[in-house]
Amino acid sequence: MDQATRRELDHLVAVALAEDLGDGDRTALATVPAGSTAAAVVTQKAPGVIFGLEAAKAVFSALDPAAQFTQLSEEGLWREDGPVLGVRGDARAVISGERSALNLLAHLSGVATAAARYVKAVEGTGAQILDTRKTTPGMRLLEKAAVVAGGGKNHRIGLSDAYLIKENHIEMAGGIAAAVAGARAADAELPLEVECGNLDQVDEAIAAGAERLLLDNMTPTELSDVVAHVSGRAELEASGGVTLTSVAEIAASGVQFISVGAITHSAAALDLSLIVEVER
Repeated sequence: MDQATRRELDHLVAVALAEDLGDGDRTALATVPAGSTAAAVVTQKAPGVIFGLEAAKAVFSALDPAAQFTQLSEEGLWREDGPVLGVRGDARAVISGERSALNLLAHLSGVATAAARYVKAVEGTGAQILDTRKTTPGMRLLEKAAVVAGGGKNHRIGLSDAYLIKENHIEMAGGIAAAVAGARAADAELPLEVECGNLDQVDEAIAAGAERLLLDNMTPTELSDVVAHVSGRAELEASGGVTLTSVAEIAASGVQFISVGAITHSAAALDLSLIVEVER
């Protein structure tokens, strides 16, 4: 995990625990003997890809720096079910951290699982599944890491990573050529992509020097036409309304990339549970 992602995780854990615990876990304080130790196992209860073990560990470690962990599953692999992570530490810390740890692990595993489903759906076509900026505020780096764990690829991380000239930019700049020229004048080395809705815009973007085109909300037939028309002169990315039902047909059009916002903004949490045994 790089430093930026670690900082995001540490901040997220602090916020999650402050939100959940407030001024203390009243139930745990009243019912769990002080000084007791607990051993717990997180278990996967539905098929999917596990990702986010570091997030779960960070929660328990924030409450008990001496907590010990046993990794019982590998991240980034599709598995049906089974034990995921063992934790042993202060019983109050384990029980109080359960929900925050599972929330993070289940969500990130859900993102990885969603990515894996899309990647599987386009297997053999050569198309790559990309994520988008439609991420949970404060969790972008973690969610994008989860996409990679599921076999997908990251698009730009944020607005500073690359030029993505969309219809509003084109309108305000006075056209595709003017928008591309302005971008190239500002930074000629930054990757540049232009959103196109028809063949005329495709031709204008290529003439302006765009190396990648974002083909927005086109049908598979329209995408196939653009692929044939461009004939390798630019990379092509399909976007807009992509679903698990439609993604294989979109990939068959010949585009190199398919961006899917749903793998982050609509990922269902993977079903996990935690069972605790208190050692008195």
